[in-house]
Amino acid sequence: MKLLRFLPLFPLLVPAHVFAWGATGHRVVGAIAEQHLSRKARKAVHRILGPGPMAMCATWMDDIKSDHSYDYMRDWHWVTIPDGSTYAAAEKNPHGDAVEAIGRMVAALKSDTLSAERQAFCLKVLIHLIGDLHQPLHVGRGDDKGGNDFQVRWFKQGSNLHRVWDSGMIDHSQLSYTELACSLDHATPEQIKQWSQGTAADWAQENLAFRPAIYADSPGAELGYDYNYRNWPTVQEQLLKAGIRLAGVLNAVFK
Repeated sequence: MKLLRFLPLFPLLVPAHVFAWGATGHRVVGAIAEQHLSRKARKAVHRILGPGPMAMCATWMDDIKSDHSYDYMRDWHWVTIPDGSTYAAAEKNPHGDAVEAIGRMVAALKSDTLSAERQAFCLKVLIHLIGDLHQPLHVGRGDDKGGNDFQVRWFKQGSNLHRVWDSGMIDHSQLSYTELACSLDHATPEQIKQWSQGTAADWAQENLAFRPAIYADSPGAELGYDYNYRNWPTVQEQLLKAGIRLAGVLNAVFK
């Protein structure tokens, strides 16, 4: 059975609560991806990460945020593309960003010179960042820290847009990561072929189209059932796309 911010351009400090998709969302991406790995890629992934579900490694980059020896990776979780711009035209963060880091991890994993420890590091980073890139507010406008500064009330509780998209709508579904992955993993061959095309920069660019719906309400708005109803399909499709694309990248790396 199938299982199945941003910050202004040069952020040096990231609030500790800033995550992408939360644990459930990231694990959904990993679970879906694992079901679409080629035999060779699956063997390589389990050789590098161990025999457990790939989903359990998907949260690693968030899990280690309290370890300051990894602070150099904080800026890798997002990318800034202002409204009306493109990744190519946008000013680049000198500390790296999600698009740049994904490319670096792919290139490293294709190398035959990595130690086993470095392979595991690069693979865990890649799994996480492809998930991050599909959370629309991890491709930020550059003026509100990816929605972290956009305060709202989510079902009567204080929150912000970033948290609503990271975990609010996913948690509202009351599904485990395996249940949500199973419910989503029904992409057609045509969808898989279409979604697997393009680059990380192209996938980041897609998020700009979601901004009108994301920012349809004013700061301080009461968000709940209606907002969830309007945007939940986008959350689901982005999780599915991320899983399919992650599998495609890994199949190409370990071909």
